[in-house]
Amino acid sequence: METNPEIVFPEKQNPLESEIYLASQWELIWRRFKRHKLAIAGLVILIIIYTMAIFCGFFSPYSPYLYNADYINAPPQTLQFFDQDGFHFRPFVYGYEVSRDPETFRMEYQIDHSKKYPVYFLVRGDRYKLLGIWETDLHLFGVKEGHIFLLGADPMGRDLLSRVLYGARISTSIGFIGVFLSFVLGIGFGGISGLYGGAIDNLIQRMIEFIKSIPSIPLWMGLAAALPQDWTVIQVYFAITIILSLKGWTGLAREVRSKFMSLREEDFILSARLIGASKTRIITQHMIPSFLSHIIAQVTLAIPGMILGETSLSFLGLGIRPPAISWGSLLQAAQNVRTVALTPWLLLPGVFVIITVLAFNFLGDGLRDAADPYGK
Repeated sequence: METNPEIVFPEKQNPLESEIYLASQWELIWRRFKRHKLAIAGLVILIIIYTMAIFCGFFSPYSPYLYNADYINAPPQTLQFFDQDGFHFRPFVYGYEVSRDPETFRMEYQIDHSKKYPVYFLVRGDRYKLLGIWETDLHLFGVKEGHIFLLGADPMGRDLLSRVLYGARISTSIGFIGVFLSFVLGIGFGGISGLYGGAIDNLIQRMIEFIKSIPSIPLWMGLAAALPQDWTVIQVYFAITIILSLKGWTGLAREVRSKFMSLREEDFILSARLIGASKTRIITQHMIPSFLSHIIAQVTLAIPGMILGETSLSFLGLGIRPPAISWGSLLQAAQNVRTVALTPWLLLPGVFVIITVLAFNFLGDGLRDAADPYGK
């Protein structure tokens, strides 16, 4: 029996096309996300930042509260591999020659090539609690003699690198907690508004419009200033998180409402109603999963706003207060022109804020593009 050579049987199709046709929605999202190079780079950067924040005690050479009056506003040191003897496999840093200006009484630092401090890995130093549970004194790197300040020191002689890593715990985690609260409020109010409609929809939408009409910075400043002065660091932390979440949920609620209004007339929603499914089950089991990928992308893009909000409040002295450390509170030391001119390394916490926000934006853009795997 002869076969028509022009007929293309399914088994002769391109294997890649067959995989695409049989792939699930999440597999298609991952395929498109991998092609977004900036999103992958942002994801890698965020993994590094959060790993260093979680294990900040291990990556920090010193305790963030260790004072050293001999190194007030010490400039950053540079890792060296070459000296007059040639190349060295073990990096080292040069020490300082410290003097005081007789007119301004300001500490002046010059590189002293006669003081060479080798950098060792997995060294013993200040004690800390790993993950807040196990007490240890093991650090990734350090020097056995002298001091090492890769990012310089602050006005109290504290290592800026250690304080930046410890500050990352609050500044990066507050975004996740704040967005989680916004996620719950946005899904809840937006889902109720879109599913029920009528008077309930009008009431929720007017409330959203009222909240969105309030300027963000004055609202945050007013609520933050109203916090009791005798609250603990943990209480202030969660209060600031709630404050940042008060306006973050309104945009998500609007998107969820519009999506629910378009989905409630779909056949699979009508089928769920006919078989007696409850409103809660329809929302959680049928409607939310249908556009969950889009919600994840929007949530990822909302996290940088939370981080910037905390940084702004702490920079103004209304957010996280000492002795707690965040990137915003570290930037308080750089509020005047004199600091920027004489000790510009105190602005380095702002660089970490910029890198983190950009990484989240790149990741969010990649997730948003990949959230519609069937689009061209």
